[in-house]
Amino acid sequence: MISEKKPLAYRMTPKNLSQFIGQESIIGENKLLRRMIEADRLRSIILFGPPGTGKTSLARIIAKTTKSHFEQINAVTSGVADIKRVINETKSSLLNQAGKTILFIDEIHRFNKAQQDALLPSVEDGTIVLIGATTENPYFEVNKSLISRSNVFMLTRLSEDNIITILNMALKDNEFGLGKFNIKINMKALLYISVVSQGDARIALNALELAVLTTKLDKQGIINIDLPTIKNCIQTKTIRFDKNADEHYDNISAFIKSMRGSSPDGATFYLARALYAGEDINFLARRIVICAAEDVGLANPTALLVAQAAMEAVRMIGMPEARIILSEAANYIAISPKSNATYMAIESALADIKNKNVGEVPMWLRNAPANGMKEQGYSIGYKYAHNYEGNFVNQQFLPDQISDVKYYKPTENGYERKVSQWMKERKNSIKE
Repeated sequence: MISEKKPLAYRMTPKNLSQFIGQESIIGENKLLRRMIEADRLRSIILFGPPGTGKTSLARIIAKTTKSHFEQINAVTSGVADIKRVINETKSSLLNQAGKTILFIDEIHRFNKAQQDALLPSVEDGTIVLIGATTENPYFEVNKSLISRSNVFMLTRLSEDNIITILNMALKDNEFGLGKFNIKINMKALLYISVVSQGDARIALNALELAVLTTKLDKQGIINIDLPTIKNCIQTKTIRFDKNADEHYDNISAFIKSMRGSSPDGATFYLARALYAGEDINFLARRIVICAAEDVGLANPTALLVAQAAMEAVRMIGMPEARIILSEAANYIAISPKSNATYMAIESALADIKNKNVGEVPMWLRNAPANGMKEQGYSIGYKYAHNYEGNFVNQQFLPDQISDVKYYKPTENGYERKVSQWMKERKNSIKE
């Protein structure tokens, strides 16, 4: 019997797969992980996803269903000595007749390389079946050797419907939940919890429990939970956004791709999400400047000026007003015509310089600042463009080895359409 002193979120941990809510993509009927658990044929796995999505719950279900010895350690408080203890006990026929242990390591990303390496031999030979749980992307935080020996399963945030289902289960459960209380809760309150908890079942259950335990009975002996009560029992909506982890990179990627994809709504949303989570405003401003040059380019040359001005203004003014400046600049980039022609031009030129014989600077393009240099051929044959009609002259500017290469290829978007037309006109009107 689980003590009532334990938090509701702990008491309501699902005891089997039929009680597990959400994550149908990995534990739905006939899904690989479900089949592995039900057949007790688990191989090493890594579970990663946001807090409160069921990683530890799955490990506990496995612990209840497996015939293998089960051990659990936390990477924050454990080290190599604990790993060696589990391995030695597993190899002891006296202590572990099955000769195999399922080892659950919570927050495995907290282990350093040496600690993770200590697991490898036993995971390799099957002595240890590893279950690693992490909120971080394991492809960045877990050794590649462990990843290659494991199935990686991604858990996603629970839906609002999932959260409401879990809350209703807790309200009805007489043994582990709140079923023995006479509770009346309106739908608005449940919906509010499901939204503000951001897919984290632990936050949702903690809020519900606090509301029930701190609300006085009415004259009929009923605990009435309404929206104002819940608002006082749950923290302000938070965004899971570690500026040094996955969420940071995911959000900034979505922000940039929204500007590039000409979606002002997307750009505004991901900007707001970053600001709400406390992202560095100067970092955001720099990304807007880069996007202006890389993705707008000469389709709208003014975009870079707007982005640069916004970056300077953000530095001078700071928050909260900086949000307005960032929004204006991000939206301007989003609604501008797009061209990456200048970006592709410099990338192509750099690739040629790195990989090809590109020759030397033509002699006629070199200066001859010192006496005697012209006699060596420096600057001889250079044509001064302003001496020709239209300030344009047919002249070779690239080395002989790459004289026919075209790096800059303007698009037909925005201002670059004029650039493209101008270049065609100049080509057709070349005069020596």
